[in-house]
Amino acid sequence: MNASLQYLAAETTAVSDTSRAVTIVLFSLVVAATLYITVWASRRTHSATDFHSGGRGFNATQNGFAIAGDYMSAASFLGIAGMIALFGYDGFLYSIGFLVAWLVALLLVAELLRNSGRYTMGDVLSYRMQQRPVRTAAAVSTVTVSIFYLLAQMVGAGALISLLMGIQPGETYLGMSGETAKIVGIVVVGMLMTIYVSFGGMKGTTWVQIVKAVMLMTGAALLVLLTLSIYGFNFGALMSDAAEASGQGAAFLEPGLRYGVEVAGDPVQTLWNKLDLISLGMALVLGTAGLPHILIRFYTVPDSVTARKSVNWAIALIGTFYLFTLVLGFGAAAIVGHEAITAQDPAGNAAAPQLAQAVGAHFGGEVVGAVLLALIASVAFATILSTVAGLVIASSSSLAHDFYNSVLRRGKATDVEEVRVAKIAAGGIGLVAVVLAVFAQGLNVAFLVALAFAIAASANLPTILLSLFWKRFNTRGALSGIYGGLISAVGLVFFSPVVSGAETSLITGADFSWFPIANPALFSVPIGLVCAIVGTLTSKEQDFSKFAQIQVRALSGAGAEKAADH
Repeated sequence: MNASLQYLAAETTAVSDTSRAVTIVLFSLVVAATLYITVWASRRTHSATDFHSGGRGFNATQNGFAIAGDYMSAASFLGIAGMIALFGYDGFLYSIGFLVAWLVALLLVAELLRNSGRYTMGDVLSYRMQQRPVRTAAAVSTVTVSIFYLLAQMVGAGALISLLMGIQPGETYLGMSGETAKIVGIVVVGMLMTIYVSFGGMKGTTWVQIVKAVMLMTGAALLVLLTLSIYGFNFGALMSDAAEASGQGAAFLEPGLRYGVEVAGDPVQTLWNKLDLISLGMALVLGTAGLPHILIRFYTVPDSVTARKSVNWAIALIGTFYLFTLVLGFGAAAIVGHEAITAQDPAGNAAAPQLAQAVGAHFGGEVVGAVLLALIASVAFATILSTVAGLVIASSSSLAHDFYNSVLRRGKATDVEEVRVAKIAAGGIGLVAVVLAVFAQGLNVAFLVALAFAIAASANLPTILLSLFWKRFNTRGALSGIYGGLISAVGLVFFSPVVSGAETSLITGADFSWFPIANPALFSVPIGLVCAIVGTLTSKEQDFSKFAQIQVRALSGAGAEKAADH
């Protein structure tokens, strides 16, 4: 990295009063705009169909942008850029995995799920089986996956607000310590997301996601162009400077810096490191097709053809964006530098906004740096808000539709009751996510999302596919698959270095870890699948006529238009 950029990186680690002022103004505009959308949508939300699925009135382009907005979360913008900035080649594995995963969703799930259900994943899983136990299991799985994903967004919000407000360890801001100020930021995000869901429902959430996707693509493209222009659009020179600034040299551009690390003299640990890499890839590729907040997006369109086209739009947008993350990550490594990135946030979650500030200062001094930082940070904040809204509406809809209406009220609840319960559930889920996020602030957000993907791939995907394609599948198989995958994934994470036994664990000063790898998918996905198969084969229950009916629904699109609560 040349001397002028080194000086630039050093000068932009602090946040000036100008930057704070600009940031607060842009933040206020973003929040005001999204709240206006929410109020506008609330006036057009009159029924459970409007609340849960936006009245199924979105076209392919709109839903494609909404899916992209939902999927390109803080993990994508903040976490992946940070991973690439700190670990080079290995960080980009997240981008590849997240993108390839959409092929599974497109080819196996999107169209069939849209046709077979009504509002939630539970509609499909319970159609052929006993309603109450299967819907209960679907609700439990949906809430668990959503909370893990919400953790990532909340942690990203804390890191972002710390950077923007210039909050450093040991310093105070508005009379609060740095840690307290971060917690206040997380609480504010929790309150906003609850407001979005409670008032706007799926219509409001979808339009917020569309606006956010446009903002994110525009902001990322601008930052990519400015970063590349510093190097004369020579990406090779950028990568070379990034490798030099990382302190790792050529190893920064090669696999093995973060995953699959070979430990000299310890073949067992080397094996576990390589298995951890395989496990991460499995979670990323299989997890998307089991994410509840992605699955419910297929119910917001009028028919299966539109659902398939919307996924094509999403793939194009997401693929372009993940190419952007490559430039953002290497740009942060080259221009901001490893030390400045980790000094602000040890997990690298603030690397992209730091890059924006440094690049802006390079072209126009402190004021331009402050404006670009505030712009990119506002986009990231909008990203967090829209994603958490999507997650909360997925889990609150499942609790209201699957558990309250179908299990507790046996399908007799009115639309008004169901929507009211969904709004109350949104507040409860938001509260749980806020509390857990306070303890997870030291983890990289992309890593946290990978855990959510592992749980979704273990508990949801096997049961969804078996329900759609296996004639023999039954209630015991569905329950065994969901709970077996869920318990194994969460349990293995609990006894892994993620929770204890490492410097970056959630619980420091304790060590009860015995599972040696961070991502459980390599073991929990097969466990979930085997549990589903064994549970099915050990039960005599079978209803081939219902399987024939769900095949017709999957091909004809009868599910979403007719009640799925038989």
